[in-house]
Amino acid sequence: MLAPVTDFLWSSVLVVVLVAIGVVITIRSRFVQVRYFLEMFRVLGQAFRHHPGQVSSFQALTLSVAGRVGAGNIAGVAVAITLGGPGAVFWMWVIGLIGMATSFFECSLGQLYKVRTPEGSFRGGPAYYITRGIGRRWLAIVFSILLLVTFGLAFVALQSFTASSSLAEAFGVPTLVSGLVMTAVVGVIIFGGVRRIAAITEIIVPLMAVAYILVALVVVAMNLDQVPAVLSVIIRHAFGIDQAIGGGIGAAIVMGVRRGLFSNEAGLGSAPNVAAVAFVPHPVNQGIVQSLSVFIDTAIICSATAFIILMSGIHLDGSVDNGVVLTQIALAEHVGPWGQTFVAGSLVLFTFSSILYNYYLGETSISWFSHEDRLFQNVFRILVLALILWGSVQNLETVFAFADLTMALLALTNLAALALLMGVALRLLHDYDDQRRAGQIPVFDPDRFADLDIDRDAWRDIGR
Repeated sequence: MLAPVTDFLWSSVLVVVLVAIGVVITIRSRFVQVRYFLEMFRVLGQAFRHHPGQVSSFQALTLSVAGRVGAGNIAGVAVAITLGGPGAVFWMWVIGLIGMATSFFECSLGQLYKVRTPEGSFRGGPAYYITRGIGRRWLAIVFSILLLVTFGLAFVALQSFTASSSLAEAFGVPTLVSGLVMTAVVGVIIFGGVRRIAAITEIIVPLMAVAYILVALVVVAMNLDQVPAVLSVIIRHAFGIDQAIGGGIGAAIVMGVRRGLFSNEAGLGSAPNVAAVAFVPHPVNQGIVQSLSVFIDTAIICSATAFIILMSGIHLDGSVDNGVVLTQIALAEHVGPWGQTFVAGSLVLFTFSSILYNYYLGETSISWFSHEDRLFQNVFRILVLALILWGSVQNLETVFAFADLTMALLALTNLAALALLMGVALRLLHDYDDQRRAGQIPVFDPDRFADLDIDRDAWRDIGR
């Protein structure tokens, strides 16, 4: 029953709105994702600086990458190739390039409108910039409910199901056992708050991402002569020149956009909640860093999976319709049986880190409604742990279909807010540009934005 509505939103509405908003942002920002590409690495170098009692910019980056890098990078890419043909990879790249600009804007706004909590840390995200920026509290309520249902509840259970199923298939671990272990480990982490979550992802995420990328590079090196042919088939299928595989150019575009957004989450409104917690000198700093995370997710990690699959040729026989299994078999074709174990292990780490990320997004929604009430937070934590255990032993196809629908609605809500706040985001970018041109290290001065309803207390320690 949900499928027709979900397919309509993704194939006819969201594709148009997402691309249109992204293109407008790209043009009006003078291709910020391109002209600031090198600046991303300079800012990343500063992101390791840690202020006592605060989440560093790098920790916020790894937490958002923990969410962006998940099952979509392994199973999602495989599904996109199976249903949309190799051309879907090209449209994933396009949506990633556009998404870098969209994420830049939404995460900069998340930083601008963040608020300081009683403990001295920060909260922020679309619910905050919708309320303070455009004065639509009802829309912020809608967004927060969708965020809670999609990430805080449905995706937590789905990630648990994915991890436990993968462990069962690869290592024979009973799903209940893996569910109990995940519940216990996640419980220890989330009751420590966002700083403990950020500290854990700061270690896990770089290790898992680098390991997966290195294996993909080994595969490419082993098949270097195939690279031109693989790139050629991606381009031909993307523009309908060769449609022997997949459902034509329309299917390639829809699957590329759908899996691209699902994977990198640019414009979805999830990443700004994490970006807002970082202690940075200027909102644009975190926008730049978060833009880089989209590049890491789509251009590097999704491409790694795509090349592993396309170079194996395993997708040509059409006999495997499970994304994880397809990627496992493809890697095994290149490196031997241990490839299946490696994919399963990578997927478990990806999904585990995503559970932490999804939990934090749900907690942000709860905090926005309850104003940091510890009772509500602890009740939500217990509910999340129950969902992890429940999800590990369930078949959640219906839940996934529901989450796909609510995620589309979530994206449309956030994109509407971005369209209304585009002028504010451009002012932020121009302020950053002007300071750089003057040879200064950009520092945010709230007095320059006296007309905006921002929490000036949240910026009082900047520059120290």
